[in-house]
Amino acid sequence: MIAIIKYNGGNVRSVQNALNRLGEKSIVTDDFELIRKADKVIFPGVGEASSTMKLLKEKGLDELIPKLTQPVLGICLGMQLMCGHNEEGNTMGMGIFDINVKKFPSENIVPHMGWNTLMDLKSTLFSEISEKDDFYFVHSYFCELSDFTTAVCDYILPFSATLQKDNFFATQFHPEKSGKSGSLLLKNFLKI
Repeated sequence: MIAIIKYNGGNVRSVQNALNRLGEKSIVTDDFELIRKADKVIFPGVGEASSTMKLLKEKGLDELIPKLTQPVLGICLGMQLMCGHNEEGNTMGMGIFDINVKKFPSENIVPHMGWNTLMDLKSTLFSEISEKDDFYFVHSYFCELSDFTTAVCDYILPFSATLQKDNFFATQFHPEKSGKSGSLLLKNFLKI
């Protein structure tokens, strides 16, 4: 079973629809036992960091997610909340990835919205995916480059397009909105 974490974040249904297209069953839930028992967990997100983190804390999900032992995939804001300090709302994330989330330096060309390619692919998530493949981004904040970076994107400056640490994987882009490349990445995650 695939558990999609429910916390009033956006794009939950888009992720579930993408899994349905792959023939995969999933459940949208905030039930701790269902999440713990799931084979895979997806932590999607669209929204504002501080208000979303407040919701996670109210439900206790900020304590549960870092303790999960099965493969976990954070998407967009989900990725950012798996990091440390976030400049959006001066928010402390869950600290799974010990890196900061910063605002892009130029107001004139933010958000980073649309299709972009990746560089330096270093994860099993990218099996059969090349640096020529495009992924769909929508974000005004970015995760710094670090030892956890498994792919880089360049928009204004280089940033972490994906992260990995132990059983935790994360994408700044939206695989559920990234066509064939995104579907392949989700398939690769589900094979882990």
